[in-house]
Amino acid sequence: MQSIQLRDILESDVPIFFVLQQDQQAIHMAAFTAEDPSDKSAFDAHWKRILTDQSVITKTIVVGGEVVGHVAKYEMDGNPEVTYWIDSPHWGKGIATQALAQLLTMVTARPIYARAVKDNLGPIRVLEKNGFAIVGEDKGFADGRHEVVEEYILKLDSA
Repeated sequence: MQSIQLRDILESDVPIFFVLQQDQQAIHMAAFTAEDPSDKSAFDAHWKRILTDQSVITKTIVVGGEVVGHVAKYEMDGNPEVTYWIDSPHWGKGIATQALAQLLTMVTARPIYARAVKDNLGPIRVLEKNGFAIVGEDKGFADGRHEVVEEYILKLDSA
């Protein structure tokens, strides 16, 4: 497994995130994405909100000096949730599992939640390896697929 580093987001990371989030396979897998992932001004406004929101903890994921994604804790309906985005050439290498594990040492609030589309098995495995368990289901319209999808709600109870 490659060694990864989490660091604070630099202004120069945000354009890299934009490029990463143009990957059609990743958009399909994530499902819940921006309505128009190619809208740079909407993307920039979204990241400006993220980076100025004190309740959000967001880190850049770096492997071998290369920015390969980001991982975050944010609030949804008053509950802390985690999310991440990994550049697709780096999928299946344990990077997401390590990055999430590192984030969970920084974010000690429990319970903490996550969501994953039911057919997106990779993120479900990443979450389970980090102690999350499926506690519910939901469905909603996913812009990344242009259809209603079913998702699991996962929960981590203890640090």
